Amino acid sequence: MKTKGNPPEGGSAAVDRSWHLARNPLEVDVAELEYALMRAFEAFGRWQGECLASVIDLVASGPENAMLHIIRMHERPKTIKDLARLANREDIPNMQYSLRKLIAAGLVVRSGSGRSGVTYSVTDKGRDVTDRYADVRASLLIKAVQSVPNFPSRLREAANTLDLLTGIYEQASRTAATHRRYHG
Repeated sequence: MKTKGNPPEGGSAAVDRSWHLARNPLEVDVAELEYALMRAFEAFGRWQGECLASVIDLVASGPENAMLHIIRMHERPKTIKDLARLANREDIPNMQYSLRKLIAAGLVVRSGSGRSGVTYSVTDKGRDVTDRYADVRASLLIKAVQSVPNFPSRLREAANTLDLLTGIYEQASRTAATHRRYHG
């Protein structure tokens, strides 16, 4: 499908914005946003991995890196249920694998026992690594975004938009799951 009318702001009439997912201009805009989210997610994951690798010899995925920082967040222990909720994840077996990896690296410690009594905290080494990560982040990422005009307000608007989209995707996901048909 080719979109009709004026090209998008900053766009070109020579750009084909058609998508198999999109049948009208709003659907094109949503598809373009989803594609941008996919690319941003991958770039963010690469950034997290490279930033962490600059402070410790550890190969970690973006979600593992995020888990380390979430565990440190507010300097209080977290249960796996806390981690799942804070990261908006449901893949507990993958999270447990990541936790074992962070524990083996000496960045996280597991405390307690039983289903509800286990918590995770950063170790002194984990605190040092996340502090050095924050230093690299400030010198590279924050320095780069400071050079973009009006970026603080754009960041706040983007964060609010992503929070709104998270809720919309969650509700659409629940509805799709509720009305899923068997295709056997």
